[in-house]
Amino acid sequence: MIDHEKVEQAVRLLLEGIGEDVNREGLIDTPDRIARMYEEIYGGMKEDAGVHLMKTFTVESSEMVIEKDITFYSTCEHHLLPFYGKAHIAYIPDGKVVGLSKLARTVEVFARRLQLQEQLTGQIADALMEYMQPKGALVMVEAEHMCMTMRGIKKPGSQTVTLARRGVFETDPTLEERFFRMLGR
Repeated sequence: MIDHEKVEQAVRLLLEGIGEDVNREGLIDTPDRIARMYEEIYGGMKEDAGVHLMKTFTVESSEMVIEKDITFYSTCEHHLLPFYGKAHIAYIPDGKVVGLSKLARTVEVFARRLQLQEQLTGQIADALMEYMQPKGALVMVEAEHMCMTMRGIKKPGSQTVTLARRGVFETDPTLEERFFRMLGR
């Protein structure tokens, strides 16, 4: 849970630390605004992905299900700067599917935390395996990191791509090939 008061205090200290006047008209309400924003963008810290993935529907098919181009925004835990992009999820049902919106909600649960992209990708795949118990899951995340764009190397437009394979996707390369074909790659 976000401690609104502590965040406000920290923002005031940060503003003072960079030489700003915390009583300047444009900054007076900034600590409160930042605290409210943090409650929203870090709301995934108190959420459980299982809430979204436990509601399943019985199916006879065991064909691959893909939800692609799920837009997400997250925050890098190293620099506290945003990274954003698209997540693509595939799974092979083992008698059960989940509503498609639940896959996007699962991405949101993990994206709305301080994160590493590699960790985010694995957490989504692990949650699918744990709560849906499919034959396999594959998650690919493509993102631009503002720590690469705004500072340091300053390379806007560069993309980081991460992949997490679980279950049959680890042992059957034809499934991964089909996934990439279905993504149009």
